[in-house]
Amino acid sequence: MKSLMWFGAVGASAAAVHFCVVWLLVGTWLWPALGANVMGFLLAFGVSFVGHHRLTFADQQAKGREALPRFFGVALLGFACNELLYALLLQLGMEYRLALFVVLLAVAAMTWWLGRYWAFRKRGGAAS
Repeated sequence: MKSLMWFGAVGASAAAVHFCVVWLLVGTWLWPALGANVMGFLLAFGVSFVGHHRLTFADQQAKGREALPRFFGVALLGFACNELLYALLLQLGMEYRLALFVVLLAVAAMTWWLGRYWAFRKRGGAAS
């Protein structure tokens, strides 16, 4: 249960960074939404990795050098799903902020599951 609470807090922080970056780039500097989404992802990844490694999945004891490439793979898979779904919702005419909010929530469950059972799991160790 504690892991889920930290996942929510870290995920909300990373999502807020992601959302604010996109909002700033699109709303202020008129970047295309999908391009701004890439920048938002890259900045939010740092928040996400550090928070999940130190807080959400800390009890799993995977070392950073072991977990970082696996979590980056999880993040890239999540981002690919994010970008495809975001493009689809934008194409369907959904407002860019609402579409981004929907997409960020939709990808969260997959990220938690893969983080817990693969990315931050110590090799040969069981997830707690």
